Amino acid sequence: MTHEKPVLVTGAAGFIGFHLALRLLKSGREVVGLDCISDYYDVKLKRDRLAQLQEYPRFTFHQVDLKDRPDMENLFSRHSFGTVVNLAAQAGVRYSLTNPSAYADSNITGFLNILEGCRHGGVEHLVFASSSSVYGANTAMPFSVHQNVDHPVSLYAATKKANELMAHSYAHLYGIPCTGLRFFTVYGPWGRPDMALFLFTRNILQGKPIQVFNRGNMQRDFTYIDDIVEGIVRVMSNPARPNPEWSGNTPDPGSSYAPYRVFNIGNNQPVQLMEFIKAIEDCLGMKAEMELLPLQAGDVPATYADIEDLSRDFGFHPGTPIREGIARFLSWYREYYRV
Repeated sequence: MTHEKPVLVTGAAGFIGFHLALRLLKSGREVVGLDCISDYYDVKLKRDRLAQLQEYPRFTFHQVDLKDRPDMENLFSRHSFGTVVNLAAQAGVRYSLTNPSAYADSNITGFLNILEGCRHGGVEHLVFASSSSVYGANTAMPFSVHQNVDHPVSLYAATKKANELMAHSYAHLYGIPCTGLRFFTVYGPWGRPDMALFLFTRNILQGKPIQVFNRGNMQRDFTYIDDIVEGIVRVMSNPARPNPEWSGNTPDPGSSYAPYRVFNIGNNQPVQLMEFIKAIEDCLGMKAEMELLPLQAGDVPATYADIEDLSRDFGFHPGTPIREGIARFLSWYREYYRV
């Protein structure tokens, strides 16, 4: 892979995109960041992330919406990217219940524009964000990339599964190496305000009740942001290759005859939601008032990542214990919001 060419990071003002771009810039890479700065959550938080990236001379930013085809074509014609990491998407399972069109626009049309840019721009490797939500109605734990994932329980999950299928078709048709990463509940400093850790922290500090779905009977494979970024960086420099043992008679969903792979990227250690809340309470030295609610539509009761393939192929081993990760987040939260 050519390290002289810039890396395109879409969603650069977002949680994972910001951390990845920062890591690449600190290592001396040239990064082009793209983000539409949507108002899905606090725009100030996005701009504050972006301000840190803009301190680096090797960072260029374009405020572009993925679904805007002319702008996307112009972006790819102005730059020659070696690697594209697509982290831009309309996120959130619950939001997809009330705003389905946003998911079709960003996650389907927008992703098609990314694929077309890679095709015509001679991109050497596309790494793209998928999600643990694709496992949907699966209950066999831990979730494996070698399992069938044809039963999504939210439109968000369906669009992420669609991304995997679209990427595979471009890998097959045009030989573009494509690697999909199924993220499992990422958390940490500069995180998303719509995620549990952020919501719980804010409400506990303000003396407000926290909403605990499925009455606390939930498990999540919480994965610290630094571990996620380490995994992405390792994958970036190793483009997907065809699997010579792949067979159409017994098709393996996790690999292909084409240069296409999909990996789980998680902590491989699911945590009970009540244990997660207890860790926040302990770090804050405050008790949470809980509003116990039923499982929300589109949610799943448990996630648990089988990361054997990522560990074997890239030496990926997440190393941040949940209490350490929560403590780092709370330290950032207190400083950022001056609490």
